[in-house]
Amino acid sequence: MLNEVIFFDTLRQGLWIAVLVSMPILTVALVAGVSIGLVQALTSIQEMTLTFVPKLAAIIVVFWLSMGFMTQTLVSFFQSRIVPLIIGG
Repeated sequence: MLNEVIFFDTLRQGLWIAVLVSMPILTVALVAGVSIGLVQALTSIQEMTLTFVPKLAAIIVVFWLSMGFMTQTLVSFFQSRIVPLIIGG
């Protein structure tokens, strides 16, 4: 039976895995947003697509580059923590 300690430890580890998996994309979105905002402030260009399109392109590139890391991290978490709990180990 699943007791509280195992449940909360699995939940804590799952949240940490979520942070690790989302960190590359969020970091690139932050850097791209700040740099584009700085360029907009310096040049006084206030175009909405100027912030959206480059940030989206940067996020897609980083997602494509870090897909292997994300998949490997999630699969190892499921194989080491979730599947044994489902099986009953």
